Amino acid sequence: MTACCPFLRLLQVFLHPEAYKNKMQGSHSKDIAHFHIVGINYKKTDAAIRGSFAINQVQYQHLLESAKSQYLDDIFVLSTCNRTEIYGFADDPQQLIELVCHETEGDCNLFSQLSYVKSGEEAIKHLYQVGTGLDSQILGDYEIIGQIRTATKFAKTNGCLGGFQERLVNSVLQVSKLIKNETGLSSGTVSVAFAAVRMLEHKVPDILQKKILLVGVGKIGRNTCKNMMDYLGVNQVTLVNRTTAVAEEFAAQHGLRYAPYEQLAEELQAADIVLVASNAPEPNILPAHFQQSSPKLIIDLSIPFNVAPEVRDLPHIELVNVDELSKIQDETLQMRLQEVPKALSIIEEHMNEFLYWYKMRKHAVVLKAVKDKLTEIHTKEIQQQKNGNQYNLEDIEAVSSRIIQKMINLMAGKVRRETDKSDQYIAMINDIFETGVNQE
Repeated sequence: MTACCPFLRLLQVFLHPEAYKNKMQGSHSKDIAHFHIVGINYKKTDAAIRGSFAINQVQYQHLLESAKSQYLDDIFVLSTCNRTEIYGFADDPQQLIELVCHETEGDCNLFSQLSYVKSGEEAIKHLYQVGTGLDSQILGDYEIIGQIRTATKFAKTNGCLGGFQERLVNSVLQVSKLIKNETGLSSGTVSVAFAAVRMLEHKVPDILQKKILLVGVGKIGRNTCKNMMDYLGVNQVTLVNRTTAVAEEFAAQHGLRYAPYEQLAEELQAADIVLVASNAPEPNILPAHFQQSSPKLIIDLSIPFNVAPEVRDLPHIELVNVDELSKIQDETLQMRLQEVPKALSIIEEHMNEFLYWYKMRKHAVVLKAVKDKLTEIHTKEIQQQKNGNQYNLEDIEAVSSRIIQKMINLMAGKVRRETDKSDQYIAMINDIFETGVNQE
């Protein structure tokens, strides 16, 4: 019976799988090998270069729209003070590079020269290491996981985060929490915000007598301010934020002073220490603000820089940026280094679980399609028997259903037992039954 030919071919596959190997190697499907991460970070680029490729929310929105128009899916971008990275599926990583460069002011050739490209399992491992702070400029930085959560939530809201990356990011979030709770990788207080406080502690011994201005009351600004109050005991802090209500609310909660953004120039003149944690797309604190001012220490925590680099040339101004802050080392970092092997072990365990899920996800889709194909065969056979009226139809249906389920169980069992050949087997099954399933 011609409908049974797929069963004969299937038996041949399981008995002689090598016979199909060359054929299947020639077929192409968009799979994990086409999952890439392309990016730049603090290791090869300074803060100025990173700033030229930083992506704000408006640019992120445009980038995702461009990705959808090019049929690139499962995309998200991570842009922080230390890195700009794009994760997603593409036939060629260059497609992802062009998405980033099209939305930023940086030179595409420069980005290509300085960027790193990781694909497949290496790209997956990279996201685990980034999300757990192992790849951070300050080892164990726990703030990065919140930035990943925000970036992927934005991509999902815009219809650009698929099932693969959503599952991967959820695994990374879980691993980050485990490492924080079960190792000392994020112990102590080490972050860019805290590094600023440590610098102030060493450079300004009489800081309680100094007037401090904080420009920008976002997350980094708030953390820096809280650290100054907790560790240095300062309370002469004035807050300036583009949205005055945000500064007013934070000032009321902590007994601080605030001023409207329109008075920024006057507040810069009056301050001894200026901390800049705003999120402007270009410098808004310029040399002209300090031409007739007293000596000042300015710490720019922003990426891209919100303090013009030319301010550094003024003889009475000391300007420090995030790269210089991140060089601060202490005993906390040395303690964290000892926790790295534990963190890597946790990552390996959960990454293997994710990869297993990915393989089983591909297999489940194909097996369902095969079952549908067998059910189609079953239905046709029953119809033929009905036309012939030769057998009891209830008996035929019961027997046929059992045959179908047994064939599915046979295939699934073989795939589970032969883990090293599981992808090969499932691809063969997919090919034999011509299911049309694209194994992403």
